[in-house]
Amino acid sequence: MTTARPQPLAGITVIDLTQIYNGPYATYLMAMAGAKVIKVEPPTGEHLRQRGATSGAALPFAMLNGNKQSVTLNLKSDEGRDLLLRLAEKADVFVENFAPGTIDRLGVGWEILRKLNPRLICASGSGYGSDGPYRDYPAMDLTVQAISGVMSVTGAPDGPPMKAGPAVCDFFGGIHLYSAIATALFERERTGRGRAVEVSMMEAVYASLSSNLGLFYGSRGKAPMRTGNRHGGLSLCPYNVYPAKDGFIAIICNHEAHWQSLLRAMERKDLGSDTRCFGMTERVRNMAFVDDLVSSWSARYPKQELFEKLIKERVPCAPVRTLDEVIADPHLHARGFLEEIDHPEFGRITVARSPLRFIGSALEPLKPSPVLGSNNRDVFNGWLGLSDTRLDALRDMGAI
Repeated sequence: MTTARPQPLAGITVIDLTQIYNGPYATYLMAMAGAKVIKVEPPTGEHLRQRGATSGAALPFAMLNGNKQSVTLNLKSDEGRDLLLRLAEKADVFVENFAPGTIDRLGVGWEILRKLNPRLICASGSGYGSDGPYRDYPAMDLTVQAISGVMSVTGAPDGPPMKAGPAVCDFFGGIHLYSAIATALFERERTGRGRAVEVSMMEAVYASLSSNLGLFYGSRGKAPMRTGNRHGGLSLCPYNVYPAKDGFIAIICNHEAHWQSLLRAMERKDLGSDTRCFGMTERVRNMAFVDDLVSSWSARYPKQELFEKLIKERVPCAPVRTLDEVIADPHLHARGFLEEIDHPEFGRITVARSPLRFIGSALEPLKPSPVLGSNNRDVFNGWLGLSDTRLDALRDMGAI
């Protein structure tokens, strides 16, 4: 009988000082890849933990901090700082997403850590990076969406700039931070040396503007940059969200074969001889006409029936679904990506695993996010080897 391989980061220990979305997602991906992640929080807990649980605002903490251990440290005390240094001395990865310069002011920056542990990977996530004119600007997902251009290309052509619904900059930053850490760990396997890595949210999201940048350069800045639900580069048609009897459906035709498939689904082969629809160039030129054609057809059917008609003809499409539909998605549950768990603080909730799959390794069992400081004794006594007496003293002096 074949035994499942361990997860690729099994045996890696991560000291996680991150907060909110950006950093915690990077370290959650590491935890789900088998790493031991020790989340270090101030005695009052990190900011996301402090949001009101009754409003559902604390649920993201449970989503991003499962499969981690929680310890508390007062890094403004000498004893708390010394304990953090002891943790870093034994760890493989040290991750933080404080404002640039904060970690140095606390006395636990890279220059100190590298001397303690030359094999350590020290990773930093921030809005704008550790240097440059924007370095010290306050950075949240909303502000980075604004300054990076994401908001300028989101919304209707005749409407105001809008933010993207999801926290795209935070999570793009977190994904890239995970990638930087994994790359540095790979290098360490070859050289035995750690290094510092950093990821800027502003830089992480830039490549996602590719279609919009294409339109900007192609029109020499003359075309409207906000295209609603149409293609960001206005170079594909049909490409839009179309009405259904009970909602909406997204349809895209990337090439001529998709268009012919759509005509079959619509039972409109007669349009094949309409010069306004000859090839992608003409359809783009007559975008309003094509969109009206598709809309008048799609509005006659419920979105699920539309989806079935179009998928039968292999037309790329999907019904626009609500969050309650997505949470219950049978595909995501069948793959084990989504799973319902009983959380000690939030009750029955649906949480997600990592999108990264390591074939041959079993999925990591989902463990609820830990109660604040619930692993102090496991980590400080068990891993660092402090005595019960010393731990009690540290608690009494407010270091933990």
